[in-house]
Amino acid sequence: MLKPKRLSLGLTATGLLLAASVAGAQSLNLYTARHYDSDQALYDAFEAQTGIEVNILQGGADQLIERIEREGAASPADVLMTVDAGLLNRAERAGVFASVDSSTLQQRIPAALRHPNDLWFGFSERVRVVYYDKRVYDTPPLARYEALAETRFNDEVCIRSSSNIYNQSMVASMIAAHGVPQTQAWASGLVENMARTPQGGDTDQIRAVAAGECSLGVGNHYYWVRLALSDDPADQAIAEQVGLIFPNQAGRGAHRNIGGAGMVANAPNPEAAKAFLEFLASNEAQQQFSAGNNEFPAVAGVEPIDALARWMDKKLDDLNVSVLGDNNADAVRLMDRVGWR
Repeated sequence: MLKPKRLSLGLTATGLLLAASVAGAQSLNLYTARHYDSDQALYDAFEAQTGIEVNILQGGADQLIERIEREGAASPADVLMTVDAGLLNRAERAGVFASVDSSTLQQRIPAALRHPNDLWFGFSERVRVVYYDKRVYDTPPLARYEALAETRFNDEVCIRSSSNIYNQSMVASMIAAHGVPQTQAWASGLVENMARTPQGGDTDQIRAVAAGECSLGVGNHYYWVRLALSDDPADQAIAEQVGLIFPNQAGRGAHRNIGGAGMVANAPNPEAAKAFLEFLASNEAQQQFSAGNNEFPAVAGVEPIDALARWMDKKLDDLNVSVLGDNNADAVRLMDRVGWR
């Protein structure tokens, strides 16, 4: 089996072009902002099926977008992969992506999880949930995101900074549902209910709930699943103590986002890029997304890992995730106005 070449951001564009040249026509240059070691299994499986060698350049999403812009028509990038529709929207606005005409992708990836003009596609789902302390609440204390702003939860909420794209996209989804004025009022109430200054990552919110720093937290579902499946008994104990709420089940459904990818506009290997994107929509790749990072498959009918099975009947917001990027600027300004740090 061919082994992908993992390259750092320090490698020059010329160096990456050389890697592609050495590989010949059967190569794919992947710029990825996903930093999950488990994604290696995806690349190995794609190489085994197609014989196309995957050259990998990792970095932050904004770094990679800027790099592709700087490289221009000479960019060796074939595919850009990242998480969150807000980041995919940034790449789209920068002119990074080319539309992909693929009946496979159109049939397998739900319309709500892909760009309306097929500039990018979502291949895994991540849900923004509410964590709660089961020592404080015997049953889930709320059923809607909107309730996070209610005065009964004063000094009870832990959440990440407003600079976090996951939170920006959650607020963008609220704007889609309620408009800017009502969402701003909600965000103001949420800030009033914060138990501490926003800090840390999603796992830190779970740990804070377990430590009694707050009784409610907000984060993506798979961070909790990681703790539940950990080999460390301390992590398992935290997961046992903290419950999960998938909000708005009686309404629009829980807010979902994606891990996604698109073909770069000046891709030197467009056929390989299209083949890779179609592979990511295959049952094998979809199961690997779930096994590797505890995400939900994007393709209907693909079973997730056992740890996610209990939530397969959840209701998710059917908003096209491209709207999250469209509303991002309004969300950021709104969060700033209410003092969400």
